[in-house]
Amino acid sequence: MTAPALLPLSGRRIPPLNLGPPSFPHHRATLRLSEKFILLLILSAFITLCFGAFFFLPDSSKHKRFDLGLEDVLIPHVDANKGAKNPGVFLIHGPDEHRHREEEERLRNKIRADHEKALEEAKEKLKKSREEIRAEIQTEKNKMMKHAWDNYRIYGWGHNELRPIAKKGHSTNIFGSSQMGATIVDALDTLYIMGLHDEFRDGQKWIEDSLDFSVNSEVSVFEVNIRFIGGLLAAYYLSGEEIFKIKAVQLAEKLLPAFNTPTGIPWAMVNLKSGVGRNWGWASAGSSILAEFGTLHMEFVHLSYLTGDPVYYKKVMHIRKLLQKMDRPNGLYPNYLNPRTGRWGQYHTSVGGLGDSFYEYLLKAWLMSDKTDLEARNMYDDAIEAIEKHLIKKSRGGLTFIGEWKNGHLEKKMGHLACFAGGMFALGADGSRNKAGHYLELGAEIARTCHESYDRTALKLGPESFKFDGAVEAVAVRQAEKYYILRPEVIETYWYLWRFTHDPRYRQWGWEAALAIEKYCRVSGGFSGVKDVYSSTPAHDDVQQSFFLAETLKYLYLLFSGDDLLPLDHWVFNTEAHPLPVLHLANTTLSGNPAVR
Repeated sequence: MTAPALLPLSGRRIPPLNLGPPSFPHHRATLRLSEKFILLLILSAFITLCFGAFFFLPDSSKHKRFDLGLEDVLIPHVDANKGAKNPGVFLIHGPDEHRHREEEERLRNKIRADHEKALEEAKEKLKKSREEIRAEIQTEKNKMMKHAWDNYRIYGWGHNELRPIAKKGHSTNIFGSSQMGATIVDALDTLYIMGLHDEFRDGQKWIEDSLDFSVNSEVSVFEVNIRFIGGLLAAYYLSGEEIFKIKAVQLAEKLLPAFNTPTGIPWAMVNLKSGVGRNWGWASAGSSILAEFGTLHMEFVHLSYLTGDPVYYKKVMHIRKLLQKMDRPNGLYPNYLNPRTGRWGQYHTSVGGLGDSFYEYLLKAWLMSDKTDLEARNMYDDAIEAIEKHLIKKSRGGLTFIGEWKNGHLEKKMGHLACFAGGMFALGADGSRNKAGHYLELGAEIARTCHESYDRTALKLGPESFKFDGAVEAVAVRQAEKYYILRPEVIETYWYLWRFTHDPRYRQWGWEAALAIEKYCRVSGGFSGVKDVYSSTPAHDDVQQSFFLAETLKYLYLLFSGDDLLPLDHWVFNTEAHPLPVLHLANTTLSGNPAVR
């Protein structure tokens, strides 16, 4: 299999090359090369190793072995089954000394020619500018993204997502009934970061000409916020193109009616045309979901910052104030809150689905404010202390996991979505309550557990959730939990841990994941999720998720890039991996610092 071309040179392991001269049995007719040509042979091999290793990585199909053709010259092609006692050893026979002298001369000429060719190739490489060399490396790193984007461009353009096997567009109810080009908006900043500027301009043109929010369509407030508003804002900050800011504000105005509830806690869904909102029917007696109404802060603060209109900031700060006043069982935030009554729904707490990004946004609100929003930091620290006390446990096998609190007891199950927390703990270590080393280590332990969930499958890809009951550890039990839908959370945690520790294991683990995605998820029309990671011949789900381009491929790319690409002291990533700049808000009314307010 051709390895996914993703890594820069520094992240690629070079397979050992056999550079030594062939070994032959002692025989009167064995050729004796002069020391001069032996040195030429070694020099040629050394030159080729250096330039081959530098220019032909990371794609494993390009691992060039320098072949002098010695097998053709010194080892005749004989049938090992005809008269050879030892098929692995071949001798040169024949009384004709003149013939051997001719072969020796032919060998010398071939070595000389190959050596000169290698030197010429080296000279040509040295003629290239640093920019040309970087361009070649960049092309190799972008191949997975190109495959995903190009096939979406051909088969799903304008649709929300792609069915890469059926080779047609795809959508789900989170985007409503209209085709809003979710993959285009979600992938824009990844394209820009990777230097795929032609593709970026194609996406920009579609947004200018075709992205319309005046449609009779009911969408998820949360999903549209993190994918569309987050994606458009990131594209604006990276490129400076005004159209992205304009579209982000237009969409935000369409989401504001969702906040028209008795408590100000927004509905989960809103019709973009009528402004009518409602909640998911399955969500605990009509409740809103913590991870949804609690994952608006970053984008809405940026909207107020860019427009000068405080309405967006006020909406999310109202949510925060309401949450601060509420009692929390065991210090934990339940996942459900009724927007009519302002009361908690079912007492279910998780750091995975339904709860995850609420905690993430508390920390990132503090980071995004240039660490002035002390209110957000304190809420984060309080929440994490309660989570560590009640939800984080160690298995019999020594794996640290985050369980789920349901109606007074701990369920020893961890979801793939919760694996993001390893990166969150590492990101929040600096600035914690004198526990920086502890939280960095906790992040590393979560990363190890999530890696084990990958390593214990046939495909080396993680299941949707996994148990820690009895002898079963980091393994999915139910068939409905064995799928992998191109999720990014584990790779996200690898990236954060790499940035903070530079421990090579995180690049190694990321490379393992990239290989597995390339081997089992790549299809002719893009990339698809798989239905059973424990089956060596899995069925595909035929969906290329928009977050695969927004998050999974972006985090892989960043994992094997330098720390100077989107440094974390200047950029904060929203929960869809869209980078937003740190805002210096100490002297504005947008700060969460009580002293400033």
